[in-house]
Amino acid sequence: MDLIPAPVAVEGLAPDGFLLDRSTTLYAAPGTETTERWLRSMVGPALGLQLLPGDERAKNSVALHIDDALEPEAYKLGVVRSQGIEIRGGSAAGVFWGAQTLRQLLGPDAFRRAPVHSDKKWVIPFTEIEDSPRFPWRGMMLDVARHFLPKDDVLRYLDLLAAHKLNVFHFHLTDDQGWRIEITRYPRLTEVGSWRSRTKHGHRASELWDETPHGGYYTQDDIREIVAYAAERHIRVVPEIDIPGHSQAAIAAYPELGNTDVIDTTTLSVWDTWGINANVLAPTDNTLRFFEGVLEEVLDLFPAATSPFIHIGGDECRKDQWKESPAAQARIEEFGLANEDELQSWVIRHFDTWLTARGRRLIGWDEILEGGLPAGAAVSSWRGYGGGIAAAEAGHDVVMCPEQHVYLDHRQDGGADEPMPIGFVRTLEDVYRFEPVPPGLSEEAARHILGTQANVWTEVMQNRARVDYQVFPRLAAFAEVAWSPLPASAERDFTDFERRMTTHYARLDALGVDYRPPSGPLPRQQRPGVLGRPLEGPPPNV
Repeated sequence: MDLIPAPVAVEGLAPDGFLLDRSTTLYAAPGTETTERWLRSMVGPALGLQLLPGDERAKNSVALHIDDALEPEAYKLGVVRSQGIEIRGGSAAGVFWGAQTLRQLLGPDAFRRAPVHSDKKWVIPFTEIEDSPRFPWRGMMLDVARHFLPKDDVLRYLDLLAAHKLNVFHFHLTDDQGWRIEITRYPRLTEVGSWRSRTKHGHRASELWDETPHGGYYTQDDIREIVAYAAERHIRVVPEIDIPGHSQAAIAAYPELGNTDVIDTTTLSVWDTWGINANVLAPTDNTLRFFEGVLEEVLDLFPAATSPFIHIGGDECRKDQWKESPAAQARIEEFGLANEDELQSWVIRHFDTWLTARGRRLIGWDEILEGGLPAGAAVSSWRGYGGGIAAAEAGHDVVMCPEQHVYLDHRQDGGADEPMPIGFVRTLEDVYRFEPVPPGLSEEAARHILGTQANVWTEVMQNRARVDYQVFPRLAAFAEVAWSPLPASAERDFTDFERRMTTHYARLDALGVDYRPPSGPLPRQQRPGVLGRPLEGPPPNV
């Protein structure tokens, strides 16, 4: 079976199977309505079948059930001669993941939007599959701040995550280069902060510029639609509002947020290049009240049921201006802080307390460990395993996303024809061999590894096609790492995965994904003459 991610167990595979036809019905037990709607709206059109409502005991049917004996995201899929297809899930999510497996069993044409062969017979082999995920957090972060992706492209990526049984969408909405979410009480965040006059083309060392103004943002109704669309696919959305660094777009919109006693913040505009920016938020009461106002609207747009975590960034906050700022130094003295690292920790702790009081959990990049971390905060470990290990051993929940392994903006090959090559070479096999749980971690600390996610930073990804190229096929390898159990040998079988990818490439073709072919980039995928940032040698010790 060419299933990706690989299921836990497959039994009784037969050469013949069950035929879905125009008389096949769909029965959905209470609690399975999201999968029922998805099968009718997404799979039915590809098959040319209506999948009309049927009785629980009907033959020639697809039946969906909740089974409390299963773990929440686990499922059992059975195809039997006498009845048809039955999917049982430990929750609505489990049923939905079972339906994703059913779609793969139907073949690549089931991933299209309409039938392509009028005489196609849709046969599912007689089999029984038992499956459940290794980690509860299986995610992808998409940066829409550096390059904006229209709403429909975001919805498309939610479908692609669901097709790979990924259940967390980390939505990076703000940065130096753009503010992408409407906040009604602060309209200049999008009036000013969502547009930059030009954009560096390639790495920041490149001499090339794209002089076309770039920008865009999601209205609050757009956000509500994205969240609802994700919830229908059992995907949690984690919004990220970057604090206190990566904030020049916000400061350009509201100059009083910056360190006005150090620089003239009224001269700042939305940043047009890449790197770590020195312009960070001032640690003032005004800044705290401002971002409390932002987060009040964010919490309304991202309900707790689907977005229990709120990401506040906290990474790459340069302290140069705080060191020069009399106001920042006075704050350090006022609260008896040791240094600027503890000042950043004071800001993080403030928002941790604020979010906790409203029933949410703060999560941030591993720099939030510097200067101390509140007890309930979680950590996205990106600078290798080190931050995640320290956080887990200290009792904090951790999402492992080390840049040396799962930053999908890093190039996929060392060849000169890779478009705008960035970072270390991370091949499909490299990603497939990533292990989220560090060796030597204590048993208690290992329980704090919530899971893993792949990160997609879009400095050199100007549009959907470039994002597709960087993300796929490596996201398929990552999905198997996040879902499928680690073999007893602790070595995954890449040869078998590569064999299964032959079929999966056909699924990606049917979905219209502009992935990197195994043989290398197509001529239209190359970007000759645009400088990237290749790093020589292996990744640093993690």
